[in-house]
Amino acid sequence: MSTYNALPFQPTLSGNGGSPLRPSQSWLDGNFWASFSTKPDSGSLPSGGQRASWSGSTYGGTLGTNGGRNTDGSPRFDQAVGQNAYLWWYIDALSDDGKHGIVLIAFVGSVFSPYYAWARRGNATVNPENHCSLNVAIYSRGKNRWAMTERGEKQVSRNATEFVIGPSNLRWDGEKLIVQIEERAVPFGQKVSGTVELYPNTLFNFSTPLDAAGKHRWGPLAPSARVKVRLNSPDLQWAGNAYLDSNEGDEPISQSFHEWDWSRAEMSGGRTAVIYDVREKSAQEKILALTFNPNGTIDHFEPPPRQSLPKTIWGIRGHMRNQSSKGLEVVQVLENTPFYTRSVLNSELMGEKVLSFHETLSVPKLTLTSTQLMLPWRMPRITW
Repeated sequence: MSTYNALPFQPTLSGNGGSPLRPSQSWLDGNFWASFSTKPDSGSLPSGGQRASWSGSTYGGTLGTNGGRNTDGSPRFDQAVGQNAYLWWYIDALSDDGKHGIVLIAFVGSVFSPYYAWARRGNATVNPENHCSLNVAIYSRGKNRWAMTERGEKQVSRNATEFVIGPSNLRWDGEKLIVQIEERAVPFGQKVSGTVELYPNTLFNFSTPLDAAGKHRWGPLAPSARVKVRLNSPDLQWAGNAYLDSNEGDEPISQSFHEWDWSRAEMSGGRTAVIYDVREKSAQEKILALTFNPNGTIDHFEPPPRQSLPKTIWGIRGHMRNQSSKGLEVVQVLENTPFYTRSVLNSELMGEKVLSFHETLSVPKLTLTSTQLMLPWRMPRITW
C-alpha cells in the first residue's frame, strides 16, 4: 500500500462533514441508506480539513485550476473547456435517517446530451458552453423527482465562484458549496426548487487520467462531506453525508471508452474507497482503487477480482470488484436505463463488509441511434 501525504488546508466551516448521468425514474425503498450513512455526533458541522499536495505520481499530479478546482481543492467554475470537450461536477448525498437521497450533476458540455452529439456531426467543432445542464435526481419515496433541462449559452454564465445554468446556480462561498435549484421534472413538469449546501470534511487537489492517452480525467474534491437539503418542491428538509467529485475530458467520451464501472463506499475511520474500472475502445484497461483519508492522504489498494452482476433488462452487464461472488448482492437498483445503471450493493473491501454505490456505463449503448432518439424525452433543451 502506497500513501500520498498532504499539506494542511483549514477552511472555516460552519458545518460538519463518476459520476455521470442518471436518466431514468429513481426511487428510495425502505431505509437501506441508513447503513451507508454515518450519523453526526450532534449539532452543527465541525470545522477543519486537509488538502492533498502532489508531485507527479501514477495517480495524480499538482494541479492549478484543472478538474474544476482551485489549488486548495475547492470548486472553481471558470475553468476553460475546449471545443467538443466537457467538465462536470457531481454530488451525491444520503440522509442520516436513511429515508432520502439526492444526486446533482452540473455539466459544461453535457456528455450525454443528444443535442451536443448531433451538433458535432461531420467533425464540427462545438462550443460546450452551448450545452450545459443541471441534473437533479431526488430519491425520496412518494416525492421522487428527475430533472435535466439543457441550456444554451445565452442562459449560462461562469466565474471563479459561481456557475449559473438558467434559473439554477452553484456557488462556492469559501466554506461551502451552495446549489440553488429551480428546475422542472420530467415527464410531468413538476417544480423542483430549493437549496443544497455541501460542507467538505477534507478537500483534495487530486486528478488522474482515466484513459491511456490522458484525455479524460477524474478526481474527488470532497470524498467525505456533510449536506443540508432544504427543498420547498417537493417539501423535503434533511441533513446527511455526501460526496463531491469532478470529471473532465478533451473529447467526447465515445472517442475513448467502451464501458466503465465506478463505485464508492464509506469505510471505517472516516475513509472513502473508490474503484474506477475502465475499459477503453482499444481494449486497454485502467483500474483505480484508492482510499481517501480524513487527514488528506490517499492510499492505493490492490483491487479484488472482477465479478459479474446480473444483466439488466436493457442487456447491460455490470461488474464489481469483490473477493468472490459470495457476499456480493444488489440491494437496490436505482437507475435502469438503455445505457446506464446505478445500484446499491453489498460488497467487501479490504476485509470490511460495506454498502457501495455502483454505476455502470455502456458507451456503445449510449451511442445507438435508438438511444439518442429517446433521450430528448428525458432532456428538454431551452436556448432563449
